[in-house]
Amino acid sequence: MSSKKNVLSTPVTRRSVLKATAATATVAAAPMIIPSTAYGYANEPKGSSVTLGFNVPQSGAYADEGADELRAYELAVEHLNGGGDGGMMGTFSSKALKGNGILGRKVEYVTGDTQTKPDAARASARSMIEKDGAIMITGGSSSGVAVAVQGLCQEAGVIFMAGLTHSNDTTGKDKKANGFRHFFNSYMSGAALAPILGDNYGKDRKAYHLTADYNWGYTTEEAVRTSTEAMGWETVAAVKTPLSQTDFSSYVAPVQASGADILVLNHYGANMVNSLTSAVQFGLRGAQVNGKSLEIVVPLYSRLMAKGAGENVKGIFGSTNWHWSLTDDASKAFVKSFGEKYGFPPSQAAHTCYVQTLLYADACERAGSHDPCAVAEALEGFEFDGLGNGPTLYRAEDHQCFKDVLVVKGKENPTSEFDLLEIVEVTPASQVTYDASIFGGDLGSCNAG
Repeated sequence: MSSKKNVLSTPVTRRSVLKATAATATVAAAPMIIPSTAYGYANEPKGSSVTLGFNVPQSGAYADEGADELRAYELAVEHLNGGGDGGMMGTFSSKALKGNGILGRKVEYVTGDTQTKPDAARASARSMIEKDGAIMITGGSSSGVAVAVQGLCQEAGVIFMAGLTHSNDTTGKDKKANGFRHFFNSYMSGAALAPILGDNYGKDRKAYHLTADYNWGYTTEEAVRTSTEAMGWETVAAVKTPLSQTDFSSYVAPVQASGADILVLNHYGANMVNSLTSAVQFGLRGAQVNGKSLEIVVPLYSRLMAKGAGENVKGIFGSTNWHWSLTDDASKAFVKSFGEKYGFPPSQAAHTCYVQTLLYADACERAGSHDPCAVAEALEGFEFDGLGNGPTLYRAEDHQCFKDVLVVKGKENPTSEFDLLEIVEVTPASQVTYDASIFGGDLGSCNAG
């Protein structure tokens, strides 16, 4: 039987949070957007189940990613409740999960559509928290959405386990004590890619950037520019493109005349598929500029994007958070579980969302509580293995995850519609680790609601 709850399940009443101390009988009231009880915390579960909120793009430019995220969330819930083969619960170095829900409570869930729009995502998350009693929110495939929902969860007093968000901002200037990210970021992509690009294309190059006009695009462009300019590349142009853009012909047409011999597509999802297709149709790839063959770079890749772009991805370098071809026991276990359930291998979005669900449940078990501040404490500085990509750290200072980063390129001779990317370098975590202070922001204090 499905554990999914109707999004319009019984609403909960908004109440004030009551706080008291042993020294005084005075009760102070502070208005909150969700209910709590005296000495309790936001949406403290009282019955035999606990509700998680899966907030993903079910429409818009990143809808394909959202669909795969939902598949992964459903699989994680199945495994947490004791169904299926347990997936990565069997390889996870922490052995706190028992397959009996979370702290003995059956895991249920509600879903929402972010529409890849921050306002819509916040409204969806708010509904899950206020009406459905969700104690944790996760999901998203846009950093603009992630930052917006993370801020809401901080105000509400629930944990936000970020889904697919790659901007430095999420755990940088916009980091929050109630938010945690398993996905890597723009800085890490730049640090991992630059040496590979230098080795393959040389250090005397002129780059033209097309950049999605929101925070992920900005930080990705900055990361790639900084890392490539440090080794000698020149940036000749950087043009912003709307997230809603579908026809990129007017944006790629000026590239060759600019004198650039590298085109960097700081695009994701359908945007990348469309911009890459336009660039190839305009004859940019392989065109001779400055005595060199014009090359294209995609800083952030996914299997879903590669499938959408088809033949056009062959030989194009990029980075990715995880890939189904990894041969560690955890990755193989997840690919097996996901493949048997859905008939095809998971994307990096699916991997991230599955892992975030397990990590939240594990933190509750280790803390012995659903209290968001106890959960946050259990996650801060947590080191683990067995969830893919090798040993992993959730850094306490900014709640950013650090693990190995994969540099990939489109396969020249794929063996199937899913075998489109090959791993060319596994960049060790030490090479992409940075000081927690460089992106600013204030983590603040955990809010329990």
